[in-house]
This record gives sequence, structure tokens and C-alpha cells, in this order.
Amino acid sequence: MTGTTTHTPTAKARPRGPAGIGPRGGAGARPGAAVPRARTAPRTAARALPTHAYFAERLLLVLSGQRPVHWMLGQTVGEAYEQLVQLAPTTPFGGHGIRPVLRRCHAQPTTTGLEAFASVTTGRGVRAMAFRLELGADRRWRCAAVELDDLHARVPPQPTSP
Repeated sequence: MTGTTTHTPTAKARPRGPAGIGPRGGAGARPGAAVPRARTAPRTAARALPTHAYFAERLLLVLSGQRPVHWMLGQTVGEAYEQLVQLAPTTPFGGHGIRPVLRRCHAQPTTTGLEAFASVTTGRGVRAMAFRLELGADRRWRCAAVELDDLHARVPPQPTSP
């Protein structure tokens, strides 16, 4: 036969749906069409971290000035948000032109959640960060307290009504 060619799909052109069956794509996608790769890692990649390491990374982004404090609003409870508001402007993690890096992060279970501690490399050495995570009734983890090695945010007690 002249003019006809047989096409055998290559590894790139094979459908990459669940378990390799069917194409990945929306309605109207051509079967066998190559699916463009995402330019960044999928959003679920950050969730692959253990809970305490995930929160340590988020806290570090806020305390280094790379993210605003309100970025942690839904993930804090109690005094933690006010502690972040007080610590963020005075933190030793930002302002040196060198991006801080999380070195180690460990956690110990408690009766109400996790006590975590982390070491952070900055331009001027290694700093310590400690925080407490609590598991809410909705089964979501939230940060309940934050402390840095030599900076302690003191939140004044809230007045109680009689």
C-alpha cells in the first residue's frame, strides 16, 4: 500500500490516564494526543511532607518576609496569629539578602497535638524555631504557638468578661 503508514504510539504519545488507560484531558481531547507537562510541581507535592515539616516551611516563608502574615490566617489558632504578627517584623530570618533554608524539623506527639522544633540556616548561621500544632475537631492541623530562639512574642492576655 502506498500513501498509508502505520503509526505505533511512542512512550510520549501513549495515553497517561489512571493506570495508563485512556487519555488524560478534558472533554473533546484527542485520544492518543500528547498531554502537555505542567511547568511546576503539582500542588499536592507540598502535602507529601510530614505535617510538622509542612508547617515549618510555611512559618519560615512568613517569618522571612516572603509571604504576608495573613497567609496563615486559616492555619493558626489561639495566640499563634498574634505571635506571628509580632515576630514577623523583627525576625532574624529576613533582610540579609540570603533566603533562609529549613535544615531539620522534628516533632513529638503530645496529648493535644504535636510539639515541633526546627533548625534554620540563615546568612548569619543557624537559628532555632519551635511551634505547637493542634488537631481541630474538623481533623485539620493548625499552628497554636510559635517561638524563635531568642525572640519571644508576648501576647497580652485577653480581658475576660465577668
